[in-house]
Amino acid sequence: MKSVSVSWAKNNLSAILREIRGGAAVTITDHGVPVARLAPPASTRGIPPAAIELAQRGMLILPDREPGGDWAHGLPRPAVAMGGSAVAALLADREGTA
Repeated sequence: MKSVSVSWAKNNLSAILREIRGGAAVTITDHGVPVARLAPPASTRGIPPAAIELAQRGMLILPDREPGGDWAHGLPRPAVAMGGSAVAALLADREGTA
């Protein structure tokens, strides 16, 4: 990972952005102390636009890697079938009969 000073980064921002587009990460230092890290964004392929918007607002954390096609495999089935009652499912779950 490349490390550059604040003043060098300010004067050479275009060069830094070219490196980042190429996949590199750059650490910005102030008097030798790291203060920021610039890196390419994580891939957003396979992530719905609504989730990306929530992440930009700080309300959701996106995954570190692209979701696979079988991401939902192994998740429990919903307790309420189509047309069923959510209240009935909740009461049955509390009674242990679900």
